[in-house]
Amino acid sequence: MMQQPASALALAQAVRSGYVDASDGVAAALARIATDNPVLNAIVTVDPDRSLAEAAALTRRLRAGERPALAGVPIVIKDAIWAEGWRATQGSRLYADFVAPASSLSIDRLRRAGAIVVGVANMSEFGCKGVTSNPLHGVTRHPIDFRLTPGGSSGGCASALAAGLVPLALGTDGGGSARRPAAHTGVVGFKPSGGVVAHGPGFPGSASLTSVIAPMGHCVADVAAMFEAILGPDPSEALTCTLPAPVLKPSEQLTIAYARTFGLGGPVDPDVAEAIEAAVTRLRAAGLQIIEVDPLWPAGACEAALMPMQWAGLAQSHGAAWQTDPDRFDPYIGAQIERGLGLSARDVLAAQGMASAIMQSAARFFHSGIDMVIGPTSPCLAWPHGQLGPDTIAGVAVDDRAHAAFTPFFNHGLCAAISIPVPSERSRLPIGLQIAGPRFSDRQVLALAHVAEAVLATPTAHQRSAS
Repeated sequence: MMQQPASALALAQAVRSGYVDASDGVAAALARIATDNPVLNAIVTVDPDRSLAEAAALTRRLRAGERPALAGVPIVIKDAIWAEGWRATQGSRLYADFVAPASSLSIDRLRRAGAIVVGVANMSEFGCKGVTSNPLHGVTRHPIDFRLTPGGSSGGCASALAAGLVPLALGTDGGGSARRPAAHTGVVGFKPSGGVVAHGPGFPGSASLTSVIAPMGHCVADVAAMFEAILGPDPSEALTCTLPAPVLKPSEQLTIAYARTFGLGGPVDPDVAEAIEAAVTRLRAAGLQIIEVDPLWPAGACEAALMPMQWAGLAQSHGAAWQTDPDRFDPYIGAQIERGLGLSARDVLAAQGMASAIMQSAARFFHSGIDMVIGPTSPCLAWPHGQLGPDTIAGVAVDDRAHAAFTPFFNHGLCAAISIPVPSERSRLPIGLQIAGPRFSDRQVLALAHVAEAVLATPTAHQRSAS
């Protein structure tokens, strides 16, 4: 099998230079998928003829003098994103035979940048569960330990990346769906600011300010390049907007808040807490200005207070199908639909009011002299894939959404946020550091993440002596 360059950008340079033929790179990715995916079940659809035809078309573009930024880079896309001619099911039996009639703008933009779709990645049904499994495609497994879940809902993307099947993946993130699986598998997941990347064309109701298209990859530079490729509004989507020109500060001039639980409380696994604390210590030693301060959220703010919006959305979109044939649904999704059907208008308005208050609180926090905030992406390590979440965190019994506590508020705040891997001297499983900034701080978040990645990639004295 062909030896792949170390990163998406390195592969693109090799393709542009003629050192690697785009078709060979795609064939190598397809071979890796054929060999390793049957156990992982990270990728649920491949179309080798279509992918190789795209590679051949790219070769013609290169011969004509084009030099696209992601030339020949194989990517996988989440099963919720439309790519014309590819099956898109949202992990649901309702859409088992649906083929996308058009491509989302993000896919069109990636193709213009030279990237080539080689597969569609698994997800939880409608993206509404924190593990990646569904009745249509089954369970996606963690590449380090097949007994575990990569998390969800973009777990297929994360697992495919962590297993080395592809250099880049395109997920979505409506409450941490890209960041948490990235943290659990040791890759990078980026949530752009609400509105700066067009979402459609796509499934009805897919476009919103809180649920965003999310680049994922092995390193920050690759993810940043993917973000730049897909960046931009859609004139037909009223919610999208142009990312304002940034005024970037050097990372050492930023005031960075360290929030151990992002002001939300709750238990954190000792392995996670120790790894994040050690990372913060190293970042301070590298010259970053980090102070301990928590965001101040509205009274009663918690993920549970926001969930009626998800339940109501599911009930509106799929309530009739659920009532007609419940056996076609994941029972966990069906339970959410039932809750949505039982909600009153007052219940939904209260959740929307809380979301608005969280957005205002995030804006105030980042206008109080704080440029960025950092802390754990998830309070726990990956858990068995047959469970919705870990039973306990740090020895404390928790509900099945406790693993998701630290990500959703940044969606409702319309913030830019990223998860990068941090080293751990205790855990064999990956741990993620979350970095978040105000809306439209995307390039500043990516720049800080790039610095942090470089600092944390340098082995400690303990790690050097152990090797």
